[in-house]
Amino acid sequence: MPRVKEGEQFPVFPVDLLYAGKKSSAELFTASRTVVWCLRYIGCTVCRYDIHVAAKRYAEVEAKGAQIVFMLQSDKGLLKEELKDGPLPFDIICDPGMEIYQKLDIRPAESMEALLGDQLAALQKKGAAAAEAGFSHGKYEGNEQQLPAMFIVDQNGIVEKAIYAETIMGLPTLDELLEIL
Repeated sequence: MPRVKEGEQFPVFPVDLLYAGKKSSAELFTASRTVVWCLRYIGCTVCRYDIHVAAKRYAEVEAKGAQIVFMLQSDKGLLKEELKDGPLPFDIICDPGMEIYQKLDIRPAESMEALLGDQLAALQKKGAAAAEAGFSHGKYEGNEQQLPAMFIVDQNGIVEKAIYAETIMGLPTLDELLEIL
């Protein structure tokens, strides 16, 4: 399947959500805007930190009439174990077989060097913030070289913004996302 483009209908396929179970991707778009935030896996320190920040500041997302649905290459059982302190204010698509990543054409980087690009300083800064928040690297899952992506989709399933990152740090921060919303 070719990459998702702005102005197109978001593809319809089955998803397995951490909290809501099995649904169709078309059922995700219940807010005026839904951010489908595709990361690597829950053990990735900076991915876990993005989820943590989004959870802490989720009221700001909701104030924009929006919602977030994360997607990870993580197994549902491991996610439940890792997130046992309580439910998050958003759901997570579990895609340990990476079928949805392939359907959305979210490619891995060609090497670990390409995954990092020229973003070492930014990654180190985010890693330090994650460590300060109490996160350390967990279990490895999926494709270690997986690049992230983000889609902003309206209530009718039309893609308003499609961002395919070229490095691990290539997506908007939460502050930048709030400006976009």
